Amino acid sequence: MVMGAFSISVALLLLSLLHHVHSEHSYKVGQAVESGCDLYQGNWVFDTSYPLYNASSCTFIEKQFDCQKNGRPDTDYLKYRWQPTGCNLPRFNGGDLLSRLRGKSLMFVGDSLSLNQWQSLTCMLHTAVPTANYTLTRTGAVSTFTFTEYDVKVLFYRNAFLVDITNTSEERVLNLDTIAGAQVWNGIDVTIFNTWHWWTHTGSEQPWDFIQTGGKIYKDMNRLIAFEIALKTWAKSIDYSVDPTKTKVFFQGVSPDHSNGSFWGEPSANQCVGQAQPVLGQNYPGGPEPAELVVEKVLGTISKPVYLLNVTTLSQLRKDGHPSFYGIFGHRFMDCSHWCLAGVPDTWNELLYAALIQN
Repeated sequence: MVMGAFSISVALLLLSLLHHVHSEHSYKVGQAVESGCDLYQGNWVFDTSYPLYNASSCTFIEKQFDCQKNGRPDTDYLKYRWQPTGCNLPRFNGGDLLSRLRGKSLMFVGDSLSLNQWQSLTCMLHTAVPTANYTLTRTGAVSTFTFTEYDVKVLFYRNAFLVDITNTSEERVLNLDTIAGAQVWNGIDVTIFNTWHWWTHTGSEQPWDFIQTGGKIYKDMNRLIAFEIALKTWAKSIDYSVDPTKTKVFFQGVSPDHSNGSFWGEPSANQCVGQAQPVLGQNYPGGPEPAELVVEKVLGTISKPVYLLNVTTLSQLRKDGHPSFYGIFGHRFMDCSHWCLAGVPDTWNELLYAALIQN
């Protein structure tokens, strides 16, 4: 009876989310300037001019993302380009982006998927200006890649939940209502936020013991509900602290994993192992990602301008883009969550570039 009630509550939550996100929203999504077409509707096409860089030329890329160096034998996954329907995605120009950002800072805030995207962008920029001097430093949870000739800082702040985790000698509490990390990203010129990956972790992989919200402590709760409460805390922080004349705010859509072949029509697949090409077409058989519906719902409540990098569906189509056994731990660990570099995060950054030059 309890499980039945739980299932009904989840179903009602999803129905509510679907109703909300199909209504008019106030946040911005990507559209091509010349035609107004949706940059996030399209399909993957094979393009021999890709990838945009060779990961071996960026010695700072972490081992977990360098699939070719880790022995991945196939290379076709490197050569797919995102093609919007009815328009073209602007070709990435790293020199132009650095010139536009001169004297400014751009920060990715989130979990290891933000790290994935940060490493992609720094390599794309380094490839564009290979002789330009750079420094790479890390202080606590913040990593800073500085292109000294341009006075441009591209930062990554590791903050998996955006809201706070309070540690004591006896317990770790995930507080859905507080967000001390805002002190780190306030004043940054361009911020790209991301969270979801760690919200699904349980057992020994869960980095907290209790959840606190509304003055109450819980041993656990529905993760989508907790996620929404936390995002609302973040949203209030953005509305309170961001000056849109000085700061551009982006939210990276939920990055999908590919651990269940049934979602793309291959129930016998061993997670993402051996996947060598994208899902064909524009639609993902597994349907929408519930967490992405939460993101869109909360973004619609923010009064300040926020731009959604709506990468979920296009990334769902890339079942071939993960390290699988060619990550940091080899055959001891299956990684169908992160992305090989070069790879899918480069497209996320092409879309980020398109958004920046259009605004």
